[in-house]
This record gives sequence, structure tokens and C-alpha cells, in this order.
Amino acid sequence: MGRTLVIGDIHGGFKALKQVFERAEVTEGDQLIFLGDYVDGWSESSQIIRFLIELSGKQRCIFIKGNHDAWCEDWLSFGGGPDVWLFNGGKSTVESYNGYSSEDLELHLEFFQRMKNYYVDENNRLFIHAGYSSMHGPEKEVYSSNYRWDRTLWETAVAMDKKLQRNSELYPKRLLLYHEIYIGHTPTQDIGICHPVNKANVWNMDTGAAYRGSLSVMDIDTKEFWQSDPLPALYPQERGRNNDI
Repeated sequence: MGRTLVIGDIHGGFKALKQVFERAEVTEGDQLIFLGDYVDGWSESSQIIRFLIELSGKQRCIFIKGNHDAWCEDWLSFGGGPDVWLFNGGKSTVESYNGYSSEDLELHLEFFQRMKNYYVDENNRLFIHAGYSSMHGPEKEVYSSNYRWDRTLWETAVAMDKKLQRNSELYPKRLLLYHEIYIGHTPTQDIGICHPVNKANVWNMDTGAAYRGSLSVMDIDTKEFWQSDPLPALYPQERGRNNDI
């Protein structure tokens, strides 16, 4: 049996994905779980989707849908997108699709449509892009958009007293539902850390690849992780989603 590797937000950084796969020595025997936000930011969003489609034909992959992926799916479906998307990396995604045939666009759309909102493995580990607010778990979530937008799950884990035990009546009920929870969406740089972070039983894998950070891959059993170079170093002529460089 190979490893189970979880991959954080990529945001169009195909160079980073290839580099971190090399550093992690990914093989076809590994199971790969992607936490979403494959597109929007750096210039190679469409190339990433093409690569992932091909990769899924070679080994077991699970693709979670992020908020940026939902925006891109809408654009592929209807030919337009909101200004907020274009200003937050969507413009580079649209440009990366220049020259694609209608057949290729349809193939990519189908790939987005097949992505999961979340995934729970046989060891009761949850993989979701952002979070959920229901104390009964994501399957009871009233607003499905929380799968891709919620930050309160991570904020709760970060704010918890480290001395609080799982058997305490004060322990957040929604965290007790799973052995571990893996998320992206909220950069770890928000709390001053540039590598995958564990708070309570939540692991945050978004290490800021959309901005000045790196792309991260982690073995969920051993907790060993690998990172690419910071994305601005791999795309020195681009801004990604940075507004100040």
C-alpha cells in the first residue's frame, strides 16, 4: 500500500505542484487528496486541470471543490463570471484557457462537476475545502456554500484553550465528529506560520500558495510534509493574487 497524501490550495501554480511532487517523491501507488482551489492566481490554471485529469487516470485521486473552483465551473458553464472572481485571480484563469477547443472546455467542465464537496475516509478523517458550521457535521449543513467559504471551523480551533480536553462539555461539538479534519481556504500566514498547522484536531494545509507562500503536501499518517519554493520565486514576472508586488 502506498501513502495517502493531502495537497493544499494550488491557485494556478503548476510549477509548484510539479516541484513539490518531486520533493515528496509521489508515485502511482500513493493516494492523493486535493483540498481544492486549483485555479485563480498564477498563470497556469488550465494546465493544472489538464494535468489532474490525466493524473486521475493513473492513480487514485480525490478532488475536493473550493470556492475558486466553483467560480471557474460557473464560467465554463455560462461563459461569464462576477467581477469579484476576476479581481481575485479569475482573470489569469480565463487567460490560461485561450486557444482551448470547445471539446477541451467541456472536458474540464465535467471534471469540475465531478469534484466532491467533502470526503470522509475509513478512519473517520474529514477532508473539506473550508469548513462547516453545523454541530451535526457537513451532511447536515444548511448552507452548502459553507463547504467552500466557512472560516469559523478554523477560527474555533485556533482560539481553543490548549488545555481543553475532548471529554469536556465545552469542547466544540462539531470537532468531536471526526478523528481529524483537513482543510485549506484560510492561509496559515494569517497566524504567522508558513507550513501546515495543527490546531485541536484540525490540520490547515493552505500555506499561502496564492500569495507569497509555498504549496504543501503532507502524509496524513506520518505527518511528514514537503513544500515547494515560495510561488513568487517560481513566477517572478507575475503577481499571483498579491496586490502589493
